[in-house]
Amino acid sequence: MLAGMLELAILGFLADRPLHGYDLRRRVAALMGHVRPVADGTLYPAIKRMEAAGRVVRREEPGLAAAPRRVLHLTEEGRGELHRRLREPDELDISDENRWFVLLAFLRHLAEPRAQAEVLRRRLDFLQRPSSFFYEGDRPLAAEEFDDPFRRGLLTIARATSEAELAWLRRTLDAL
Repeated sequence: MLAGMLELAILGFLADRPLHGYDLRRRVAALMGHVRPVADGTLYPAIKRMEAAGRVVRREEPGLAAAPRRVLHLTEEGRGELHRRLREPDELDISDENRWFVLLAFLRHLAEPRAQAEVLRRRLDFLQRPSSFFYEGDRPLAAEEFDDPFRRGLLTIARATSEAELAWLRRTLDAL
C-alpha cells in the first residue's frame, strides 16, 4: 500500500516542479509521513524503479555551492502515469483515507473538470454508504450505541470528519 501512495506522491510533486531528492523527501514526508515515516531506504529505491520505468529522469544542474545537484524531472511517460492514476484510482485509493488524501493532493493535475468530478463522485458514493468501525452482524454500530467513551469518541470524530468531507465534496462537485 505504501509503495503505491509513495509513487503517486513522487509523480505529483515532480509534476509541480523538478526537485532535488532531499526536497522531494521533505515534501513527501510532510504529505504522508504521518502514515509511515519516509526513509531514504524507501524513497530512493522507488525513485530508481520509476527511473527504470522511464517515468523520472535525473539531470545535473548547477548547485547553490560549487557542486552540481542531481535534480529529478518528470518525463512525459511519468506525466501520463500520473494522469492515469488520478483518472482511474483503484478502490483502495477511494476508500482508504490516507491514500485518498495523497490522491486529492494532486487531483488538480487532471485538467478536465469532468474527470476530476468523476473521482470526487466515487468518493462521495463511498462516504454515503452506511459503515462503521464496529458491526453487529452486518449492521454498522453508531456512536450512541456504546457506553465505552473511547469507541463513542472514535465514532463521533469519524462522523464529524465524514460530514465535513461530504459537505466539501458536494460544494466542489457543484462548482465543477
